[in-house]
Amino acid sequence: MEILWFLIAVGLLAAAFGPFLMRRRHGIRQVAPGSPDAADPDTYGFVRQEELDIRLPGPDQDLLDVLDVVQATQEWRAAAQLLAGTPREGEVRWQRVQAFAGAASLELQQKPGVGGAWLRAWRSESPKDAGGAQVHAEFLVQQAWRSSTAGTDDFRIILEEARSVCGDAALLAPGDPIPYIVELAVARGLGYSHEQFDQVWAKVIDRAPEHMGAHLAALHFLCEKWHGSREEADHFATTAAARAPQGSLLAALPLFAVYEHVPDVILVQGFYQSAVVTKAMEGALYAVNSARPDDPMLAHVRHLLVLFLVRSERWAEAMNQLVRVDGHVGALPWTHSGDPAADYTVYRNLAVAGYESNGGSPATLPH
Repeated sequence: MEILWFLIAVGLLAAAFGPFLMRRRHGIRQVAPGSPDAADPDTYGFVRQEELDIRLPGPDQDLLDVLDVVQATQEWRAAAQLLAGTPREGEVRWQRVQAFAGAASLELQQKPGVGGAWLRAWRSESPKDAGGAQVHAEFLVQQAWRSSTAGTDDFRIILEEARSVCGDAALLAPGDPIPYIVELAVARGLGYSHEQFDQVWAKVIDRAPEHMGAHLAALHFLCEKWHGSREEADHFATTAAARAPQGSLLAALPLFAVYEHVPDVILVQGFYQSAVVTKAMEGALYAVNSARPDDPMLAHVRHLLVLFLVRSERWAEAMNQLVRVDGHVGALPWTHSGDPAADYTVYRNLAVAGYESNGGSPATLPH
């Protein structure tokens, strides 16, 4: 028994210190910002950590301009106008609904009782506005996760209200998938049965069968840590990828399934070079290389690729993704951190160090 415990302890230590020792062996080391040996972000055209935008995964200047106006004036009409002019079936509308809801939720957190007053005014002054109802529903979902603990009475009360507002939003815009995409998060929090989940999911795919954001929301529900299993999540992701038309980023969905099931402690050497992980990464790389350059979900996939490529020590490929997403870090995996900009910067620094230790330089990096 003592030998067993000893071997377990050795395994845990190897998992904890292995990546550090590996970087040392290859001459890769991370130094403190400001050190003479630290990589200068300007060398590669990277944005400094303190200037990274944590609100969005990629640029959407129209949204940022409207957010600035809304938050400065507490006037909601610019937000309503922007959503009214955004196609309801696409990814952009979903991202904008999330951004408006997130802005109101953060305001309320920073100024309890008064923050986000513009959203309350929007709903009271224009109760039949479908965009306002969608933002309100997503706001309640974000509030539940941000202000309470999953499973508590407060958490369930907020999500029950969100479910009710989802129903109102669906009535206001019958063909719009967003109320049902929001309800997928409600389903995860309230623990819908698989039959209830399937009913909501059917309404989503009837309206937007290739919606990447909706597939990611469904994948969360089906993960092992929520209401499914590794096998269910993998089957869902690989089936969606197999059915995806040419140019669809759904081909990257298996990488998100892998990410959702990465163990907290990895005891298998070469996990990130394993066949399962490599296959998922290659699928995601194929997806980003064949997708439209203006696909609004492209940045989401590139950000996740950065994490996997760095951990796989595929430095040049990681740098190739970084130069295309740098500046915005409002995406997985960084948003799972308490400080997305800092977490992203660590991986960016590791990518630069690995790239340069293998002979790379700004001059050899394609843009």
